[in-house]
Amino acid sequence: MSKYVFVTGGVLSGLGKGVTAASIALLIKSMGYSVTAIKIDPYVNVDAGTMNPYMHGEVFVTEDGGETDLDIGHYERFLDINLSRDNNITTGKIYSIVIEKERRGDFLGQTVQIIPHVTDEIKHQIELIAKKYGSDVAIVEIGGTVGDIEGLPFLEAARQLRLEKGSENVLFTHVVLVPRLSTLGELKTKPAQHSMQELRRIGIQPDILVARSSIPLTNEARKKLSLFGNLPPSHIFSNPDVDVIYEVPLRLHEQGLTKILSEKLGLKYVEPDLSPWVEYVEKFSKPERRVKIGMVGKYTRLTDSYLSIIEALNHSGTLLKVRPEFIWIEATDLERGIIDIRDFMNSIEGAVVLPGFGERGVEGKINAIKILREAEIPVLGICFGLQLMVIEFARNVLGLDDAHTTEVNPQTPHPVVDLLSSQKGTIVKGGTMRLGSLDVRLVPSTLAWRIYGGVDVVRERHRHRYQINPAYLSAFEKNDFIASGFSVEGFPEIMELRNRKFYLGVQFHPEFKSRPLRPSPIFTAFINALLTHPTS
Repeated sequence: MSKYVFVTGGVLSGLGKGVTAASIALLIKSMGYSVTAIKIDPYVNVDAGTMNPYMHGEVFVTEDGGETDLDIGHYERFLDINLSRDNNITTGKIYSIVIEKERRGDFLGQTVQIIPHVTDEIKHQIELIAKKYGSDVAIVEIGGTVGDIEGLPFLEAARQLRLEKGSENVLFTHVVLVPRLSTLGELKTKPAQHSMQELRRIGIQPDILVARSSIPLTNEARKKLSLFGNLPPSHIFSNPDVDVIYEVPLRLHEQGLTKILSEKLGLKYVEPDLSPWVEYVEKFSKPERRVKIGMVGKYTRLTDSYLSIIEALNHSGTLLKVRPEFIWIEATDLERGIIDIRDFMNSIEGAVVLPGFGERGVEGKINAIKILREAEIPVLGICFGLQLMVIEFARNVLGLDDAHTTEVNPQTPHPVVDLLSSQKGTIVKGGTMRLGSLDVRLVPSTLAWRIYGGVDVVRERHRHRYQINPAYLSAFEKNDFIASGFSVEGFPEIMELRNRKFYLGVQFHPEFKSRPLRPSPIFTAFINALLTHPTS
């Protein structure tokens, strides 16, 4: 029978519950146990696919094409495993299943209610996922903040699961904020006390408390949390701010969390080998040099919109003993003339043209790409970033002044980017894009082919409705902008400019498969190009 660790959060959102959950998962896995991780999001959306990144951060895409919460990315990176769409449970999913069962007649004669029908379905889905992976332990993070009305059915289901399976099989970890008042320099525990009281009111007594703060917990703060939280001081763990999130499991392990987890869950303790993570953190903390990367995007005011890209660049940078420094360049401000890409030219060594949908900021990105290309600054375009690189080249090199994507201008006379044939006639928006891990055929002797080690086919994760129009490929290639990777359907997936150190765009999202200990080849090649570029 699987065991379960529930991770809840209090005081406010954005505390780092996902990193805490991923760290707990890593520590248990490092003892030799099989682990899976589940993220529960109480919103009524079925998945994150139709949400604006400003509302919820990036949409993380799984191998099987799930559009999930960004914490699934944390779990995959810490555990170095591939999860599925099933690992992200939402209110929308649960209610869809319950309503379908009601319509089918599964509840004939019953009044369908939150308790027991919705809570039973929540428990059933959690157990199904643990069984699917054959996991010894399932880490279950409940999103939001204790006290939110949306999260109550999930907390109730967790409470019931503990009652049914016993305290030796279900453990509660609560993550709280312990703020430090700058005027007094004192850590204040009252918000955490109230959060734990609210959790107890719901019927859950935390077994472990993880305190987030700007500095390590003081003994006085720990004693207060112990007294008012009704748990031993040895079960309270300090999680202060760190430079890199992969340091978190190391700090928690040093405080004895791994032993407490094994004791509470009845697991035989095995000293975990965390040496690869220690080495990673040391390399990250002591870079031999730094590189400044311009991040050109339309959601730059919430950098979580590009979390996996940031992580992937850090993974590759750490491998190369380099610390990336990000210069955020808002595409909408470029478009409105509030800023000029030329203002950044002397402060960046390369640029990433970031993904994003819709018309806003498009012309700003295109103008920036033109200047970057003409200045021969290394550029990596991702998804929509590649498409805009193609539009810019068509306009300014091929002379197709009105070239565009039909996503923005359906009447363009030169649709160099067009709707995928498989998307034509699609009405439903949720979960209908070209999604998940798909083959990309590489062209021998190209930069992309060399980046991937000379293999013929690679698999990368996708999330798009539009493609590079193959009808224009000949014109591009005559001008040295060549396709170096193709989809199985036959449209270009990678474009690169000949005779450049690095000017390359990809239709897929390589960031979703990057791992701290196994960085993405694309991002590694990009950063390596910055190190050897003449302007470096």
